[in-house]
Amino acid sequence: MSQLVADPNMDSNAVSSQSREPQLLETLKQYWGYDSFRPRQLDAINAVMDNRDSIVIFPTGGGKSLCFQVPAIRREGVAVVVSPLLSLMKDQVDALQANGVAAACLNSTLSAAQERLVLEEIARGQLQLVYMSPERLMDSRTLKTLADINVSFFAIDEAHCVSQWGHDFRPEYRKLAILKERFPQASVHAFTATATPRVREDIAVQLGLKDPQVTIGSMFRSNLNYQIHRRSGSGQIIAALEEHKNESGIVYCISRKKVDSTCKMLQGLGYNALPYHAGLDNQTRLKNQDAFLQDSAKIIVATVAFGMGIDKSNVRFVLHAEMPKSLEAYQQESGRAGRDGLPSKCWLFYNGGDFMTWKRIVSDTPSEKERTQAMQSLEQMSNFCSDLTCRHKSLAKHFGEDLQIEDCGACDVCLNEVPMVDDALVLAQKIVSCVFRVDQRFGAEYVAQVLTGSKDTRILQKGHDKVSTYGLLSEHSKKSVRTWIEQLLGQGILVKAGEYNVLQITDTGRQVLRGELTPKLRQPLDSESANTQVRSSTDPWKDVDRVLFDQLCELRADFARESNVPVHVVFSDNSIKDMAKKRPSNEDAFRLILGVSQQKLGDYGHRFLEAIKQYCQSTGVVMDFKPTPPVAKTVNLTAGALESFPFFEQSLSVEDVAKKTGKAVSTTLRYLGQFIEHNHVTDSSPWVEAATADSITTAIDKVGTDALKPIFVELNEQVPYDQIRIVLSCVKARNN
Repeated sequence: MSQLVADPNMDSNAVSSQSREPQLLETLKQYWGYDSFRPRQLDAINAVMDNRDSIVIFPTGGGKSLCFQVPAIRREGVAVVVSPLLSLMKDQVDALQANGVAAACLNSTLSAAQERLVLEEIARGQLQLVYMSPERLMDSRTLKTLADINVSFFAIDEAHCVSQWGHDFRPEYRKLAILKERFPQASVHAFTATATPRVREDIAVQLGLKDPQVTIGSMFRSNLNYQIHRRSGSGQIIAALEEHKNESGIVYCISRKKVDSTCKMLQGLGYNALPYHAGLDNQTRLKNQDAFLQDSAKIIVATVAFGMGIDKSNVRFVLHAEMPKSLEAYQQESGRAGRDGLPSKCWLFYNGGDFMTWKRIVSDTPSEKERTQAMQSLEQMSNFCSDLTCRHKSLAKHFGEDLQIEDCGACDVCLNEVPMVDDALVLAQKIVSCVFRVDQRFGAEYVAQVLTGSKDTRILQKGHDKVSTYGLLSEHSKKSVRTWIEQLLGQGILVKAGEYNVLQITDTGRQVLRGELTPKLRQPLDSESANTQVRSSTDPWKDVDRVLFDQLCELRADFARESNVPVHVVFSDNSIKDMAKKRPSNEDAFRLILGVSQQKLGDYGHRFLEAIKQYCQSTGVVMDFKPTPPVAKTVNLTAGALESFPFFEQSLSVEDVAKKTGKAVSTTLRYLGQFIEHNHVTDSSPWVEAATADSITTAIDKVGTDALKPIFVELNEQVPYDQIRIVLSCVKARNN
């Protein structure tokens, strides 16, 4: 497998991809209202356009769906999307249809007449995307229908379900290997947010992919603030929710019983919360889910049965009231927060009892292989909770990414919200010494009892009240000592071994005993700080009229209820926020709002414009507001950029520089922008024809330098964005 990872210096070398980028951007703008792709999306899209098998690993909210939806519009034939959940299919199809894309689903929710209509539309070539479950796709009648039409490609969503090494293995996904045999002309593309290197390899093997391109996006989502705390009681949940009044969020619990009791508690305190778990009847589950998606219920309290594929962009928090079963599950569940890119929090409250609860559940797994894998995942999750390294770095490392950041600025550890023990080395040496004194034959609970001077009969019988470490930490509670033991386990200083999880000392632990390594240990729970504010260099709500934002959200909710779709299908929070900031006065200004496609302009533009005008007239707030441009950031030059600078100094074209450096044109264009900014270049003539540059400059003088899109529109959408970027960079250099 060839691999494209989240590295700005690594490029896609397909020559055809360079010429098709403008058309792909045109499709993105027309149907989704965005001006540019996210990092790595073009690499994934080009694999589909080139009809080459691929595996795409992007974090939840990283834009996986666009990687197959955009090519489905540009390519001939129908794209078949395999999805594991009916609710996911409905959400995706609703959103596509709202954007003017010909899409449908084929599943058990359709009546016989509706199913015939979809099949007829497929046969007539009237659909661009068809969603179905793996079971439906593998039905002999479905395979026969697809064999008679032009299937452009297959997209396998939630592809980690293919692998037994994944956290959500589903046997029916294994049958999808037949696609490469039955449809040799169609490429197959696997998409997931949670795949370790081992799972990626298994996905490729199980689906029979041929030399797949692997595109991996960064797991780092800087807008998510991870807060991991040892659980002390329900008061922690209430304190967390108080930070998110009137905001959408998910509260996860392990059991149905805990879901019901937690939801009842929240409802009793006045929170707008509903439950979701497999013990509820299907009608109630769907009703509660729709209420959450349409914002009529703000909080959903759920087991892990809720959420796979739930596409709600404005979830402001995800709270785990208990520890999840694996890092894969945690990454996917916590990743449902902040999909619109706005700051959001991921709370996790855990204790040792969660580990034992999951261990009992795992012990019922019939397959020894799966049971072993589940226990390993559980150990990794437990270590993550008690570890004291950056949460973002720990998650990224688990998925094979070496995150090169010193301070993420978005987790309890990096924000210094974890009060640390001052004499951590001495404290760790006492604990590790005690493990040694009891011959590395006992578990964490026993060791904690010895250290706190317990008079337990077992300790007295074994004579461990006579060892030098007995009572050495008697001034601390057993609970605190257990917490420190877990932290030492998380840092690899101790390990659990054997059937009874006895503590043993690692080589790293021996370094601690010799004073060669100082671990990190957090203070006991009762002395932890409650300060959990997100650090941010910019305020995402700067210049946004919050009263207007709330009114527009209510209007959006009305549209969602009328159409029985989630609120984000109408507009995302980012779009509403942009409206409440810029307050457009006419259609031309409204179509410049983030996420406004041609279809949405026609469907919703009039009502939203009317609401904005009425608000501004009644309050005296100015319309067509132009935010102050942000202060230019310092350019961080990569080795690839510096390599290209001498060629730009020779006034070579972008294409020539790309050939000399072996980079893609798209990357070379980015380097040119850095060259212009870094060297304050004011003349664009080496790269843009004089007449075109003059036209762009005239448009800039008219609409300003705040964004590319107004310039593009002013030029009747005839001048490529790349040329606009070059001239705009030179104009900014001239003005500075």
